[in-house]
Amino acid sequence: MKKGIFITMEGPEGAGKTTILEMLYEHYIEKGIKIVKTREPGGIRISEKIREIILNPDHTEMDGRTEALLYAAARRQHLVEKVIPALEEGAVVLSDRFIDSSLAYQGYARGIGIEEIWKINEFAIGEVMPDLTLYFDLDPEAGLARINKSNNREINRLDLEQLDFHQRVQEGYYKVIDKFPERLHKIEASQGVEDVFEQSLRAIDAILNR
Repeated sequence: MKKGIFITMEGPEGAGKTTILEMLYEHYIEKGIKIVKTREPGGIRISEKIREIILNPDHTEMDGRTEALLYAAARRQHLVEKVIPALEEGAVVLSDRFIDSSLAYQGYARGIGIEEIWKINEFAIGEVMPDLTLYFDLDPEAGLARINKSNNREINRLDLEQLDFHQRVQEGYYKVIDKFPERLHKIEASQGVEDVFEQSLRAIDAILNR
């Protein structure tokens, strides 16, 4: 039975969620809270291998359904090998992306259908869902501009998509928020890093203090 708390972080490319996740992780480590940080796709050896296939810029011919199935496979292995054991040990798990990415990117932006992608992922995740999801909202043009200015961020296959794809991703996230309003907490990511961090902290503390 799950004893810990599962928190995921979502957003379009360049929204800054990875930076905020690192800040949150360091904050809670200092507080002495048992916390695990991870990412999708990836987090463990097999899923990192799948990540290399999905995000390789050379794989532009990849079919949308193939992409969706690879994400679901990576998610399943990541859950059983890392997330579920950490939750069973009572840890707070912070994950950079989870199921909502698939719903927004493959379900809506790729046009496969949110419900179709949901069914694939229901099989992959069983009954494991986040207790809280922070969604960092940012205009796609601003996000891509951030990526182009960054020297430290890997440029992956999704970054190479046209602007209209990233605009559909944002629209897809809005659809997901409508589907799970009680779980998703929207944060305006165009604010300063400290403001975004403080709002994220308040949302997580509200869950931790229940």
